[in-house]
Amino acid sequence: MKVPAHRDRQAHPTTILLCKSQSSQAALVPKEHKMFMEEAYNAAICFKMLRDLNSSDPLRLKYIIKKIKNMAYGAPNLVLETIHDYFVDNPEISSLHKFRLFHVLEAVIESSDSLEEAWEKSFMQLALENMTKSTELEEAYQDAASNVLLAICRHSWRVVGQHLETEVLTGVFPHRSLLYVMGVLTSTEAIFNQGDKACWEEHLAQIAVKSVQFLNTDVWYKALLLALTKPDRTCQEQPPEKAFLFIYYGLILQAEDNSTTVRAHLRSLLDTSHQWPKQREGIALTIGLAAVRHLDHVWAVLEQFGRSTPIKRNLQSFCLKNSEDLHWKSASSTMLLAYGQMAVRAKAHILPWVDNILSRMVFYFHYSSWDETLKQSFLTAVLMLVGAISHNEGAHSYEFSQISELLECLMVLMEKESQDTLCTSTRQQAIHIVASLCKLRPPLDLERKSRILSVCLHSVLALPLLDVLEKHTCLFLEPPNVQTLYNKTAEALGQMLQSFIIQNPTTDELHFLLSHLYLWLASEKAHERQRAMHSCMALLRFLSQNPYLDPKEDFKRIGQLVCMLGILCQDPDRATRHASLEGVGHLYQLLRCQRATETQKVEVRTPEQLSQAHGDGAPVWSSGDRKTATPASQEPVSPKDGILQLGSSQVIKEVMKHLTMAELTDLIWTAVEGLGSTSPFRVQAAADVLLTTIKEHGANLETAANLGRAIHLQLCSVRIPQAKEDALHAITLLARSHTPELVATFLDFSMPLDSHAFRLWRALGAEQPVSRLVLATLLDWLRERPPPAGARNGSPPPKDQPWLRSFAAMNTLQELPFAREFETAVREAHPELLLALLTQLHYVLELNLPEEPPPGQEAPEAATPSPRSTSLEALKSLLSTTGHWQDFALLELQDAWKLFTTLHTYPQGVGLLARAMVQNRCQQIKAVTSRLLPSLQSREERERKAAILILSEFLYSPTMLEVLPRQAALTTLARSLRDPSHEVRVWSLQGLGNILFHPEKGSLLCGQLPPFLDGFFQNSEQVVVQVMGTVSDVLHRLGAHGAAAQSLRVAIYARSFFDDERAGIRAAAMALFGDLVAAVAGRELSGLRAQVHQSMVPLLLHLRDCCPAVVKQAKFALYRCALQLWWRLPHTLFCTLAWERGLGRGDRPPLGMTCSQEEFSIHLAQALSYLHSRHRHIKTWAALFIGYTTCYHPQAVSQMLNSVDTHLLFSTFEDLKKDPEPGVREFATRQFSFLHKVAARPQ
Repeated sequence: MKVPAHRDRQAHPTTILLCKSQSSQAALVPKEHKMFMEEAYNAAICFKMLRDLNSSDPLRLKYIIKKIKNMAYGAPNLVLETIHDYFVDNPEISSLHKFRLFHVLEAVIESSDSLEEAWEKSFMQLALENMTKSTELEEAYQDAASNVLLAICRHSWRVVGQHLETEVLTGVFPHRSLLYVMGVLTSTEAIFNQGDKACWEEHLAQIAVKSVQFLNTDVWYKALLLALTKPDRTCQEQPPEKAFLFIYYGLILQAEDNSTTVRAHLRSLLDTSHQWPKQREGIALTIGLAAVRHLDHVWAVLEQFGRSTPIKRNLQSFCLKNSEDLHWKSASSTMLLAYGQMAVRAKAHILPWVDNILSRMVFYFHYSSWDETLKQSFLTAVLMLVGAISHNEGAHSYEFSQISELLECLMVLMEKESQDTLCTSTRQQAIHIVASLCKLRPPLDLERKSRILSVCLHSVLALPLLDVLEKHTCLFLEPPNVQTLYNKTAEALGQMLQSFIIQNPTTDELHFLLSHLYLWLASEKAHERQRAMHSCMALLRFLSQNPYLDPKEDFKRIGQLVCMLGILCQDPDRATRHASLEGVGHLYQLLRCQRATETQKVEVRTPEQLSQAHGDGAPVWSSGDRKTATPASQEPVSPKDGILQLGSSQVIKEVMKHLTMAELTDLIWTAVEGLGSTSPFRVQAAADVLLTTIKEHGANLETAANLGRAIHLQLCSVRIPQAKEDALHAITLLARSHTPELVATFLDFSMPLDSHAFRLWRALGAEQPVSRLVLATLLDWLRERPPPAGARNGSPPPKDQPWLRSFAAMNTLQELPFAREFETAVREAHPELLLALLTQLHYVLELNLPEEPPPGQEAPEAATPSPRSTSLEALKSLLSTTGHWQDFALLELQDAWKLFTTLHTYPQGVGLLARAMVQNRCQQIKAVTSRLLPSLQSREERERKAAILILSEFLYSPTMLEVLPRQAALTTLARSLRDPSHEVRVWSLQGLGNILFHPEKGSLLCGQLPPFLDGFFQNSEQVVVQVMGTVSDVLHRLGAHGAAAQSLRVAIYARSFFDDERAGIRAAAMALFGDLVAAVAGRELSGLRAQVHQSMVPLLLHLRDCCPAVVKQAKFALYRCALQLWWRLPHTLFCTLAWERGLGRGDRPPLGMTCSQEEFSIHLAQALSYLHSRHRHIKTWAALFIGYTTCYHPQAVSQMLNSVDTHLLFSTFEDLKKDPEPGVREFATRQFSFLHKVAARPQ
């Protein structure tokens, strides 16, 4: 029934009044007669409108009712009297007409400020008479009459209550209309004035006490049960009379003293149908009211009913077989509601029963058939129980053992909720319950609290976008307001987080809560990040506005929070960015308040102003899930001081100023972890935060080494170029203050050196001063060489041995010369690096590590290169990248690198390297010599060995004497005679025998050369080879000046053996010729120059010799001759000789471009002579040489060839047309044709 509130009276009534002239009225009749006539006229109008209520026109009826109500406002008594008279004068009017009259009467009585006693009695009698009548309108007619009685109650409920009591206590079961009136009175607050509702409830309780006698009246009781079990018109609504009956019944049972009677009646009530929701709620309410005085007996009845057969069958079977099962399907829900009502009604007596009630609730939750009914009943029951506990002052002195089990039920319930829909307040209710339960004892352990947080956050934050949620409700008849539902659910989640903080106001608790939000702050989905950020911001705002945290307590992992907020300040979602910025503001306030000193006044800042730092000033809460306007607390405020006008990066910097070094370290580690995110914006934002922090505080970090290692681990997963550059730049900045630690750390992942590690090394040396320090540190680690005694068993040592870093340094030094950042530093450190790498080579050879995998075992694809090969490659890279490629070339062409692979040949390799430096007039000889002197005093024998070997060769260089004069060199060598190493002593003694110290040796050695040259003609190949080697050694000992004097004769003798049939002699002759040219390098000797020119074609053609030794010596001699003749592009020639398969058959020979006409004719004649060679490859190569020469110089060739030579060429190319190689055949065919054209030209 609609119960409108009282409205203010209008000043003037809006009714139909007499329209006659007032002046004529005054003239004709007295004033009393005038008023009488007006009332009579209005009464007549009202009477007519009451009569017209019988109309069938709905619009007219609506108009009439409105006019009567308006008249009642001005003259309520007149209308009441007219209605009364109308009922009296028209007793035979239709039920429908009366029905409408009752509605009008109800409205008139309600609109009256007071009701005269006469009208009160009259209309009460009218209502009582018609309430129980049966008409064609059925209950609607009775309810209309009952509503008249209810309207009278607004003026005098006690009189009506007395009449009701009289009717109810007659011994006959009350009529439905009486129960209807009592139900509305019980459920409606608006009928009573302040305080009267409690009086009515007390009066109702007295009626119940007087009604106890009827429980034993069979007829009355059966009528009661019949009324209680009567099906409702709809399953969702329950008529007031039935709702009142459950209350009435409960109050009667509450007043009953006989416990047996109470048990019997409750059991009978429970045996009725549990099919309809309101029925279950009514049963539970009756049980709860009975429990006020009979708690023990009610519990016993519920326990007995729970063990009954229907309930057991319902719990054990989820399949309904017949209609009877439908009555019992939701009995578990009734039980849950009954337990909830018990808790609410028992109030102060409930605490000892809480655990028992909770255990039964948990039982029915787990073992009942799961459906929406059970879920809602469970939540309703638990809410009632929790409400009862929270209102009990003694609750905090109790420990409830079943709280954890109940919480687990709630977690299961939330996990079962569909993650794609939000149609009910289930989540909101569950979270509210959780927040209330967590306030009780015993406190939750961290594991359970963690599960609660995880489930609640997932249930709310993982919901789809609101637009998607609304689509799921589009088919509902009455779709819920999804926006409101979500807002309330999110609010409940925020209150739960605040509740946790209030219960345990510590920074550890704050970190615990935030750590569960971090997972969602890092979500890939924008709306999830937005929701999590708003929850985080709301929690920080709550703490900044409510000082729960102890200012003396340090924040735990505050750096992690700052980093997370800093990253989200760059979120693509605008709402998330602004919420994060506001969160940073609240955090800034917390930090300032916590760390303010007595002399430092804390400025009060408005965090919301930070949301305007980007300058647009527009509300941002409408994006994503935010569809409502900005709350008042979030309205933007104009910035008033510097920090609030800064961007997100600057704000983070301001916050950093209040962090300790440990907190800053935590921030940096969080940023490094963010580099591994799969979200591009997070990776870039994390790199920005990392770089910003390192710029501001990198110099003071204590964990630079671990940080470098972590960045390396993350670098391989970074796919954003700018983010990778920022991370590398952070390494560059760290290196300014932490070079040694970073170098040591990077060495740990530099075997092998992958591309990511190499980029880190490049970043480490990006600044020139630091690159020098990096090289110096690497050299220090290279020298960390433990004694190799335990490593000669042929197996690698354990990985924790320190020499692994020495090897890693060696491996790194192999690659760094190729890095642009280290180019200058490597050039500057060349002398020191050279000696260090030579020493390292000796050390590696001492270790005697296996070079190849054992027989029958294949090397893994990604196997780390052996230390032996790595040390040698490091030496090669040093020479090839620092401008010493000529030294490198001499060793490469002589295949001298293999000398560095054994301890026995190591001295030869070092000697050849030093000799190459002398012969090429290396500019680093002075610097290397300066480094030799300290090395000769080193405690490491291997370093002294390398130094004495180099010094012995440098004695042949005049440049050395500028640094180490002759007498100083003599003294140094003499001192080395006392070296503990016998090898050093021997090499020192050999150095003392140098011609530098004994000039007379020059003439003696020159005198020995003629007999040696005559020895070239011995028959024994071995003797001739040894003699040629001896001559080469003599030339070396004579030095540049002595060798020049003998160069022409030696050259003629050596060149004469280039085509000897004996391969060993050919190779020895070419080696001698190459050594001779090298010994006199840089000197212009005309006679020798001619010999060099004449040797070029033979050397070139012998590149195709069948003997590999001859080919090797031919390459070396050809290269030395090219340098002597000052050929262009010597480096290109070296690369061709060293790494291509000789000068291939199709290649252009590098001759004929810089020689004279006479030399050209000599070269051509030499090549023609080789067409008679018995070696097919040399003959073919000679033909190709002549062919290319003819192509480029056809006129010169045609002038020099005679008929015999031409015939020989035709014959040769004819034979080459049958060569096994297709390329040679094609070249011979084309050359044969071209030769015909050349021969046909006039001379």
